[in-house]
Amino acid sequence: MGSTEVILVGVDGSTESLTATSWAADRAKATGARVHVLCTYALASYSAAALDGGITVLDDEALKRGAEQVVQEAVEHARRRGLEKVSGSTEPGDPAGILVEMSKEVDLVVVGSRGGGGFTDRLLGTVSSALPAHSTCPVVVVPKHTSGKKFTPIERIVVGVDGSEVASAALRRSVEEAEAWGARLTAVSAVPIASAGTMMSWLPTQVDRTALLRDVREGLGRAVDAALEGRDIEVARHALDGSPASLLIEFSTAVDLVVVGTRGRGGFAGVLLGSTSQTVLHHSTCPVMIVPSRHKDTEAAPAGSWERR
Repeated sequence: MGSTEVILVGVDGSTESLTATSWAADRAKATGARVHVLCTYALASYSAAALDGGITVLDDEALKRGAEQVVQEAVEHARRRGLEKVSGSTEPGDPAGILVEMSKEVDLVVVGSRGGGGFTDRLLGTVSSALPAHSTCPVVVVPKHTSGKKFTPIERIVVGVDGSEVASAALRRSVEEAEAWGARLTAVSAVPIASAGTMMSWLPTQVDRTALLRDVREGLGRAVDAALEGRDIEVARHALDGSPASLLIEFSTAVDLVVVGTRGRGGFAGVLLGSTSQTVLHHSTCPVMIVPSRHKDTEAAPAGSWERR
């Protein structure tokens, strides 16, 4: 992570998008990165069909001006947080599609988790769900802050690990984030074996569950050691019996960043992430970083209701 790192922030004028801008600005200050703020705009299809060409052009220009105001507000917001290297632009078109395409050219994309009365409510609603599954680079989804410690500075990070390539990419990135922030890192492997009806409930009753947890813990240790690659970082390691989503959501009440992985082809996979990824995104009380297993950094490398405490 160097001074050439570029962080893209999708904004829509809502409070949530300004919260995402704050997170990105603080992240950039910690690493010397540059932030670029983007607001997309598009004339609704029903309006285009209903209005004549002249009025459509006027409305499109009004949307563009509105988007420019949103960008200006976000840029000024970032500068008030002490960030100098910040720029902004607007782009006509679908928010999710544009951000996915631009993810090929940047190092990190940051968005809020929901809209709510802003310039365009679409950006932080569907985008925060669709973008992480298709982005080329890691994506941070910043939820609405409701209680407890502020999201930054990041002092505690938890990463979900399941032994897959997906989790390995997330683990490597979490190590980098811990270095960037000077944060404490915890790696967690969830083994849902205790209760009936879970994915591991097929195990015969005579199986030594303690031994299974020990094996998972040993595998977790090997994965962490490989991700560290000689770095002098202390990583807490826990193999826990429980639902992956529930564990990560509960951890989110006590940490500042949750890191998970995705295959980057439209869906999440692996014992840890499987169908739980959307649950974590929708219910985490702290920001969530989703790391694709095949983003450009990886390719270039050699081979319930909760409140924050």
